[in-house]
Amino acid sequence: MRNRIVVFLACAQSILFLLHWFVFETWKAFSGAPDSAGISRLGIAVAVLSITFLTASLLAHNFYNVFVRAYYKAAALWLGFFSFFVLAACSCWILLAILRQSGLHWERQSIAYTAFGVAILVSVYGLVNASRVRVKQITVALPNLPENWRGRVVALITDVHLGHVRGHRFLERIVETVSGFKPDLVLIGGDLYDGTVANERKLAKPLKNLVAPFGTYFISGNHEEFRGHAKYFDAVENAGVRLLNNEKVMLDGLQLVGVHYLDSTDADHFRGVLQRANVDPNGASILLVHAPHHLPVVAAAGIGLQLSGHTHGGQYFPFTSITSRIYGKFVYGLNRLGNLLVYTSYGAGTWGPPLRVGTTPEIVLITLE
Repeated sequence: MRNRIVVFLACAQSILFLLHWFVFETWKAFSGAPDSAGISRLGIAVAVLSITFLTASLLAHNFYNVFVRAYYKAAALWLGFFSFFVLAACSCWILLAILRQSGLHWERQSIAYTAFGVAILVSVYGLVNASRVRVKQITVALPNLPENWRGRVVALITDVHLGHVRGHRFLERIVETVSGFKPDLVLIGGDLYDGTVANERKLAKPLKNLVAPFGTYFISGNHEEFRGHAKYFDAVENAGVRLLNNEKVMLDGLQLVGVHYLDSTDADHFRGVLQRANVDPNGASILLVHAPHHLPVVAAAGIGLQLSGHTHGGQYFPFTSITSRIYGKFVYGLNRLGNLLVYTSYGAGTWGPPLRVGTTPEIVLITLE
């Protein structure tokens, strides 16, 4: 396992270094920067920047203090901006080829300044956009819904990713927003934590202020598996939130089922978990599970509505396109598979770069009808 990790880290760092070299050489070729005989200061700076996110991630998985948090935030922010610098560099060469093919002329320096200027503007927008959590309100017609549940509201919070970038104050704002709508039931759909070393109890403490008549429930996501889920479960329970440990609870005639991420990754195992939950297909049911996969298994179990997160919608281009290819229409929003309704949330936080372009962070309020 250790050898695999070393190989993975080496490959990841090599890719990052090559991409930084590509952006650096493109900038030199287009900006008119003079070639120096030796290694330039800019070249050294770019080489150092290429190792920041990997080293910050390693530190974050071992230390949680003000210095590591600051370094990780800076490295994550740089990685986000750099992602768009890569697109800007590609755009420079593509645009140059198009201009040559068409016989038109545009100064290389102008091409570079325009492409990289747009990349900076888009990155700044992505940073601001990711910091503004919206409230998405939808209405779901849930089959066999008891009359007493009609008009009641379920709040869905997913993918907060508390850790070195988002802290307890971020969660405080989310809790304050959710509480203002006075939902009847609150569901936390995994990846509450980022998976790095952290003060888990302090980060989860704002959840104590969540008040809902039918309670607040939590299932784990993949990031709660990075360092073992026990410490996260302890912190969440200490904050007064109930764990749904691959089980069903009855809430005034509504079946609520929760399955942890690790128990939903294998289709056969997932099927067994749902069978043991003993869901009544003739009754109204909600399944809380982190990722929208193995949906035919869920549909076969007679579930009415699945609530998930995980995808982030890809956060920003080009990952938005890649994620859409993986999850199809279930990458985001309310969709149907046979009699099964699935809502996939973009989530409230971010993983890695704190940027969102083409997606928006959200809390979801679901009115049942």
